[in-house]
Amino acid sequence: MTGIEGSVRPVRAYLRSRGRTRASLLDRYVSGFGLAMLAAVLGQPLTTVISGLAGPVEPGRMGAGAALLALALAGFLAAARAAGPVMVPGSDASWLVLSPLSRRGLLGRTGRVLLVVAVVAGVLLGVGLVAALGAPDQLVWRLLGALVLGVSVSVGGMALAVLGQASQSWQVWLTAAMVALLVLAVVFVTGQVRTVLAIAAAAPLTAVAAAASGAVVASALLVRQAWTSLERIPARALLKGSTRAGHLATATVGLDPSALTWVVEDNHWKARTLTSRPWPSLSAPLAPAWQDWRRAGRRPGRLAVMFGSAALPAVLAQAGGSPVQLGVAVLVGALAVAVANASGARRDHDNPALARLLGVGLRPALAARAVLPAVLGGAWAATALAALTLTGVLAAGPGLWWLFGPLAAPALAAAALRMARRAPIDHASPVIDTPGGAIPTGPLFWAATGVDLALIGCLPAAMALATQPGDLGPYLAAQAVSGLAVLAAYIVRARPGKAG
Repeated sequence: MTGIEGSVRPVRAYLRSRGRTRASLLDRYVSGFGLAMLAAVLGQPLTTVISGLAGPVEPGRMGAGAALLALALAGFLAAARAAGPVMVPGSDASWLVLSPLSRRGLLGRTGRVLLVVAVVAGVLLGVGLVAALGAPDQLVWRLLGALVLGVSVSVGGMALAVLGQASQSWQVWLTAAMVALLVLAVVFVTGQVRTVLAIAAAAPLTAVAAAASGAVVASALLVRQAWTSLERIPARALLKGSTRAGHLATATVGLDPSALTWVVEDNHWKARTLTSRPWPSLSAPLAPAWQDWRRAGRRPGRLAVMFGSAALPAVLAQAGGSPVQLGVAVLVGALAVAVANASGARRDHDNPALARLLGVGLRPALAARAVLPAVLGGAWAATALAALTLTGVLAAGPGLWWLFGPLAAPALAAAALRMARRAPIDHASPVIDTPGGAIPTGPLFWAATGVDLALIGCLPAAMALATQPGDLGPYLAAQAVSGLAVLAAYIVRARPGKAG
């Protein structure tokens, strides 16, 4: 497309002339002053963090740190592929995408936004690289090389995601890259390449400069290829990305993160044709809950990822995590797994008329819905604790740490049900004035709903993980009582049409 017919500039100019006025000098001053204040606030913490990176790192911690970086990069690529990553606003998708305009010119602004996102992620990746490998000498130059390497890798990964959106063949390469990162993470954790990591940490600056230069060249080639491929991205993919962007904007403006989970789940199931199978003979309360088990069984890949992530606390321990951090990682991970499998209770709460038509009482239905979150959350916690025991982190009470998983399962299920049935954020709640600024209580109470039950019900397990006592018997007994008590109290006190 050539000439004014395919140019986007006249259309953009027309929209600007009919839209809002341009930013005034005062607007630019406010923006610049805000950025300066942000830099002043973050300057001291960043300086402290960077100065703490100087010095060598223990060889045993290098592998775990490198594994976490590989997992973080794989997650970045997976998020980029799930997001699109090329998206356009709804107004552009409604008529500009299908018009005879230059597709590359239309998507250029989105490409620049993706570049900024990739650069920010690359900076974090570079700092993490220095934290994982250390800087035995010349911190400034090694940090600069790590930043260049991290930005090049993240920008190249984002370009690969853009290429995957334009071509199915590049989608295969993107999947292969994520699989390779996962394999590298496993290899790093096993310690098989500890010598290689030690050599890389102490590499001369010339080798660091050569590696950074090679990464820049490879990233530039991928970016150029991605920029060229913008013209070939199908309109259908852009329209789907626009729909996701609209849902994200709605959830962001309304400060309702739960809307995103609904969108993700609905988009997953509406694109699939499901086969029908007869249900087993179950009692009345268990029959509605069977759909949660069927839903979990239809997504074996999701279950594999969930239980594969149970090794993360052990990796965090090898990277130097404190006992408190390990306890938080185990409990948060187990609660996340339990919440991810409590969508049935959420649907019952959002549609009470359908729940009444089923002829099952609220408390029997909640008890039946609690079985799957309890089983998966407890199994995840038991697996994570067993991995920590095998790595020698949890030395006290050999062979008994994994029992905290099934004993904490009832409390995790109660917390998951409470989180699934919580009401939307109440933005009319009062605001608390603190020396650090105003804190809205609506989002605060929404975020604490369900977490409070997890903290109360799993308190003995959390104390045991933090202190690591020699005798685990009293803690196990206390955890068994607290877990069952929290679940029973939650089911007894549950009311229809109210959060929790």
